[in-house]
Amino acid sequence: MNGAESLVHSLLKSGVTTCFSNPGTSEMHFVAALDRVPGMHCVLGLFEGVVTGAADGYARMAGKPAATLLHCGPGLANGLANLHNARRAATPIVNIVGDQATYHRPLDSPLTADTEGFARGVSGWVRTSMHAHSVGADAAAAVQASMTAPGQVATLILPSDASWDEGGIVAEALPRLTTPSVSPNQIDEAADALRRGGAGIVLLLGGIALHEEGLELAHRIQAATGCRVVAQGSNARMARGHGRLAIERVPYVVDQAVKAMAGTQHLILAGSRKPVTFFAYPNKPQTSIPDDAQIHVLARPEQDIVEALHRLVEALHCPKVAAPNNGFRPEIGRGALTPEAVAATVGALMPDNAVIADESVSFGRGFFANTKAGPHHDWLNVTGGAIGGGMPMATGAALGAPGRRVINLQADGSAMYTMQALWTQAREKLDITTVLLSNRKYQILLGELANVGANPGRTALDMMDIGNPDIQWPNLANSLGVEAARTDTAEGFADLLAHSLKRSGPFLIELLI
Repeated sequence: MNGAESLVHSLLKSGVTTCFSNPGTSEMHFVAALDRVPGMHCVLGLFEGVVTGAADGYARMAGKPAATLLHCGPGLANGLANLHNARRAATPIVNIVGDQATYHRPLDSPLTADTEGFARGVSGWVRTSMHAHSVGADAAAAVQASMTAPGQVATLILPSDASWDEGGIVAEALPRLTTPSVSPNQIDEAADALRRGGAGIVLLLGGIALHEEGLELAHRIQAATGCRVVAQGSNARMARGHGRLAIERVPYVVDQAVKAMAGTQHLILAGSRKPVTFFAYPNKPQTSIPDDAQIHVLARPEQDIVEALHRLVEALHCPKVAAPNNGFRPEIGRGALTPEAVAATVGALMPDNAVIADESVSFGRGFFANTKAGPHHDWLNVTGGAIGGGMPMATGAALGAPGRRVINLQADGSAMYTMQALWTQAREKLDITTVLLSNRKYQILLGELANVGANPGRTALDMMDIGNPDIQWPNLANSLGVEAARTDTAEGFADLLAHSLKRSGPFLIELLI
């Protein structure tokens, strides 16, 4: 058995059954091993950013890591943006990167790079397998490391001779490391703050606190104390829909965030961090939290957040309460394609248990209010701010949650970074509806020009314009194997969305907004 074969066997023993790949010469023995060893679902991406973004979306829904297969340092570099997003989402990924043979590296051939250096910026664990006999054990360690709370990218670098040399040894799965509990002092401090009562006490949720169980506990705390419950601005996965606590997120825009969080006297962090602005802006605050607010840490992201919420409920003697009433399911939007009309139509027509992969950027900032009373669904954000995550994330989510319809709310500028994901969706016959929000401009950057106080002229405005020439999205999608259509009315969108949800496979709807 060679090292590559031991790698595949060891990954399977550790529960890794999906590999998103874009291989090259250094990985050919791994590719051959994937062919010889049954059990691994191999998914080809035409760009490494699709591979890494799909691995992110898969793990968010499957609750376990996928493997990636990337080609040397430059291949890893192509995938770094969505590994950055995965790091910010605390997503477990076993990121496998091929490399030059150990004895060939000193010759400095063209693809030789500081692969470990590239990996460290996005990984919580990095190791290079130097010998065939250690590859299996290294793979098991990588899986274990990826699942270390709250989840992280574990990068295993695989020199080609470690793959092709004989002497591979299959490793058994390593036990999952225990998630640390919070200290009694953390519970007591949060409980004392909440006993003060009122909207000046804010419980800020992140991580798995936003899954169904965590939201149910937060609702009990809110009902008992009158506190506000808010989510971080961008989240890996958030349970939403009728009967689930509907909470708003900290807004992206600085002035809106400051207004939303005004009056906060005590901020209690539950798997979250103190909100900060995405960027520094001249003469604007760096955080939306008032300077005199006291901050309490109920649970750090790497601690057992749901257990902490259970203990907090007990400390406060919070009774069970009826499920929240989020109002009536919205009606289909009419007339112009406003953010409200688009969101209402999605909320009106989405099937039960859908998955929303959201990279709607500026147009989608108001989508939450008009989807909260829809059926049960999970909402996934691009968490790290690196654009181009939406389409790959939707692709991986569909594979990680088979049988659930994925709706990708997707800005057109961001989509151009990783549009190759459509080809993978067609190849894998994935049930994904892409709602392509086509304003033919980088609208978010027009807002940022104002935020930084710049005075743009024609040259600057041209750099925000992607409508010269117009991108023909239906034609582009068709060329990648995805059926597509275009509309400029809310009624047309409703018809196309309903059509897409009744059929199998991917479908793209371009909305001219």
